[in-house]
Formats: sequence, C-alpha cells, structure tokens
Amino acid sequence: MPCHTHERRMEVYFYFDMNPESAVFHIDGQPQETRHLLLHNEQAVISPSWSIHAGVGTERYTFIWGMVGENQVFDDMDHVKIRDLR
Repeated sequence: MPCHTHERRMEVYFYFDMNPESAVFHIDGQPQETRHLLLHNEQAVISPSWSIHAGVGTERYTFIWGMVGENQVFDDMDHVKIRDLR
C-alpha cells in the first residue's frame, strides 16, 4: 500500500519461507473489479501493468519482488484510494 497501478511496468511476487498451513491472499485486478489469489509456499504471481497489487498473509511470509518494463523512472504510480476498490 498505497494501492496503485503502473502504466508501463509489471510486477512479480514470489512468496516463500511460509508455514505449509498458511497462505497469502494476493489481491489484484482492476480497481473497480478486484480479485484475489490464494498463494502458498514457493508460489508466484504476475501483476500486469493495469492491475493493482496487494497481499495479506494468514501468518508471516517472505517474498521476492521484481519489476520490469520500459520505464526506469519509478515515479509513475497511479494511486488508487482504498474507498474506490470494489
């Protein structure tokens, strides 16, 4: 947070070092129509440029985060207010 998208970049998250009984709810999608993915240890998710990205775990977790795209200036976040998420 703050919740945001990137017009010219995408992100990847790899979750690991998690208890086998725990999970991460990874929230993505367009701000007006969000979805969640249930991820477990050593699973990854790709967040496209048009998608928000946020996560919450049932227990502690560790992640590796990567970002790729044409833009190398990291000030292009299009912020989305929490109240605008659906």
